[in-house]
Amino acid sequence: MKSMYSVLFLAVGLMACVLTSPALAQDEDVLEELKEIAVIDQKILVPMRDGVRLATDVYRPKAEGRVPIIFSRTPYNFNAWRDGELRTRTYESALKAVKLGYAYVVQNERGRYFSEGEWDILGTPLTDGDDALTWMAEQPWSNGKVGLLGCSSTAEWQMAVAASDHPALKAVVPMGFGAGVGRIGDWHEQGNWYRGGAVQMLFISWLYGVQNDVARPTFGKDLTQEDLIRISRSFDLAPERPKVDWSEKLYHLPVMDLIKNVDGPKGVFDKMIRRKPNDPAWYEGGLYHDDMPFGAPSMWFVSWYDVSTGPNIALFNHVRENATDPEVANNQYLVIAPTLHCGYRRATEETIVGERNVGDARLDYDALIYGWFDHWLKGEDNGILKETPRVQYYTMGSNEWQSSDTWPPEEAEIVTYYLGSGGRANSVMGDGVLSTDAPGSDDHPDTFVYDPAYPVPSHGGNVCCTGNAIQGGSFDQRQMETRNDILVYTTEPLETGVEVSGTIEIKLYVASDVKDTDFTVKILDVYPDGKAYNLDETIQRARYREGYDKEVFMEEGEVYEISVSPMSTSNYFAEGHRIRIEVSSSNFPRFTRNLNTGGNNYDETEGIPARNTIHHSADHPSQIKLPIIERGPKLGS
Repeated sequence: MKSMYSVLFLAVGLMACVLTSPALAQDEDVLEELKEIAVIDQKILVPMRDGVRLATDVYRPKAEGRVPIIFSRTPYNFNAWRDGELRTRTYESALKAVKLGYAYVVQNERGRYFSEGEWDILGTPLTDGDDALTWMAEQPWSNGKVGLLGCSSTAEWQMAVAASDHPALKAVVPMGFGAGVGRIGDWHEQGNWYRGGAVQMLFISWLYGVQNDVARPTFGKDLTQEDLIRISRSFDLAPERPKVDWSEKLYHLPVMDLIKNVDGPKGVFDKMIRRKPNDPAWYEGGLYHDDMPFGAPSMWFVSWYDVSTGPNIALFNHVRENATDPEVANNQYLVIAPTLHCGYRRATEETIVGERNVGDARLDYDALIYGWFDHWLKGEDNGILKETPRVQYYTMGSNEWQSSDTWPPEEAEIVTYYLGSGGRANSVMGDGVLSTDAPGSDDHPDTFVYDPAYPVPSHGGNVCCTGNAIQGGSFDQRQMETRNDILVYTTEPLETGVEVSGTIEIKLYVASDVKDTDFTVKILDVYPDGKAYNLDETIQRARYREGYDKEVFMEEGEVYEISVSPMSTSNYFAEGHRIRIEVSSSNFPRFTRNLNTGGNNYDETEGIPARNTIHHSADHPSQIKLPIIERGPKLGS
């Protein structure tokens, strides 16, 4: 019997080797190739001005001479050895950079993994960025020029660092960077925490997996670099937390106990959930705000189905218009892809975003990024500034890359569409219309009941980081539109196709029988067969209709004008298609539910239903403003 078990275990082990060895061999090949051409120096503890040391890995060419640096700072785990296996994502990035003549430096943020100090999302000292740049510029193998590269949390810190105008910082490439954008003009998202004054729930699930616990283990300060390299093969300080069914757990109230309810870590969430949109704390950390300078040429990457497309584009325009250094102001470039958060390189010949096929959305990102760095860090006259369009954007529907000198494109003309109905716009079976004809004097308001116990569920959308709660992207919304708490306004079938590219402004005239509630809006492309694909979505909390620095509650019987936080897209509505707007009061768990009480929401456990009304008449012309480009017939449909 013992012999039979031995044979069985041997067979299973051999099978496991057969199944895993190709991937392991490939990982080893990447590392071996990197070793051949690069000096690898890991677990360097780079000192900050207050004595805290940040764990840093350096990969630089073996060839003699000084080289420029591509720098990536991150809260994520870049330790090569995890779960007993070699992970080569960092090695792959380093290999690409070294082959092209760069040193690649990756560093953990303060308080993350092997870095010392206390971590606070975007709350670490801004001087950490300056100190890291100074250290790199002073290395004997450095040519003194550094470029920043990263996506999401590896990009969000770049803007505030660029505000310091460090002499070594020559160029930045932020991708999916909205979590670093605080206040830009009318946008007060405060790093994706808010939209229109309503909390975006993505950070709840994200912080569960990322934030440090108050009792996290750390290594002592007396360990040598050699010690750290050795023990990193066994310990990397990465927490392994139980998986959570966020599609269920995000319903828990109060919101401030959501992470506690799943036995998650105690950390920065506990204080952040209490902040209001204009809390002074938002202006003390690492967020970039529009009263700050900006000191670096930038290649910005944005995507249509990311969580913060609008403010990201607004920041691009802000820097172009307000940077005091002409070289900085004149060297801002923008790419907008039709993908999910940081999904640029996953575009294919048949790019599917959610359920919608948006065609061949591929782009040579390496040529753009390294052409950019070659110019600014190596001084190469490679023509990238002349040959690269100022704005490259992908238009869905016609499924093509287009270019423009500005965003929105100069040829976009604002056309106002008005909401209208006979008072029964509830659901797709209602009588809601969207038309360029201004409404008459008669008012036939549409009313629905929003019950926070039964919110409109998020179905696709412009999201990130919500675990299994939401699948991002474009999905047919027809089943959603059977609900009576969704008002549906649709144009007649278009006689000729139109392109909508730019910022979409929304003005609603609303009333409610509660002190405070939310109003949500979506824009959709309705196909001739009835499929209704979502393009963008937004929300506005009524109490912030007069600004985010104060709360003004509603009174029953009064009609209020609300400018809803804008939307952005580029979509070609082909002949026979229709443009649709949905209005409701919830989009959950994309956004937290307004409990309609006028209270804090985050510390409440009970909500009340709201009877909400949208008015549309000459006196109360609820409307959207679409940036329309007439380009003639297209092949897309």
